[in-house]
Amino acid sequence: MTLAHKHIVKTVDFTQDSNYLLTGGQDKLLRIYDLNKPEAEPKEISGHTSGIKKALWCSEDKQILSADDKTVRLWDHATMTEVKSLNFNMSVSSMEYIPEGEILVITYGRSIAFHSAVSLDPIKSFEAPATINSASLHPEKEFLVAGGEDFKLYKYDYNSGEELESYKGHFGPIHCVRFSPDGELYASGSEDGTLRLWQTVVGKTYGLWKCVLPEEDSGELAKPKIGFPETTEEELEEIASENSDCIFPSAPDVKA
Repeated sequence: MTLAHKHIVKTVDFTQDSNYLLTGGQDKLLRIYDLNKPEAEPKEISGHTSGIKKALWCSEDKQILSADDKTVRLWDHATMTEVKSLNFNMSVSSMEYIPEGEILVITYGRSIAFHSAVSLDPIKSFEAPATINSASLHPEKEFLVAGGEDFKLYKYDYNSGEELESYKGHFGPIHCVRFSPDGELYASGSEDGTLRLWQTVVGKTYGLWKCVLPEEDSGELAKPKIGFPETTEEELEEIASENSDCIFPSAPDVKA
């Protein structure tokens, strides 16, 4: 199935039941496709004044959130009308929706702002030392991570806004960060051409991965790495031979 658009598509999102697909892009229009009726024309929502960067279903697919350069808008799915909008004095760089608690995370400039996804009312906001391109709230809402133009990742306490730590691992601006659904890992993508996975709790065994801290490593590499706990070298070779199509050609490093 191909859903043709007349301009650049920048964002897509499925409803929870996968029956509808929401798209947005450079032509400033939101489109809703009924995937059970592929021949039908999509419903269109206009109102944005610049290209749409992000569009998300929210509130159990009853509402839609969308962002362009300096505006975030909330739409009612049933009536296809705008409920409310937020205007910013600079470009919105990212938007994340947290279903549990109906929280919207927005980044713009050096700001990380939290709003109600139902009403767009402000909850709180933090200021970072550098321009932030993306932020992600931990599923348990204890802390968040953010990354941006200074190549650094920042971790903040969600309740107090206190900076817990900051660290470098990338060699270019960070454009996206996201926690895994279970909160055990978060990923960061950078202009340096790498995607890095970080443990939320460094050193914790997670699935088949084990983070070996530098002081525990008697080898030449004095940095955290991934290993397979309680697995012999022969077993590792057997695993590798059975999984030659693995996304990692060798065991990837965990950066901490």
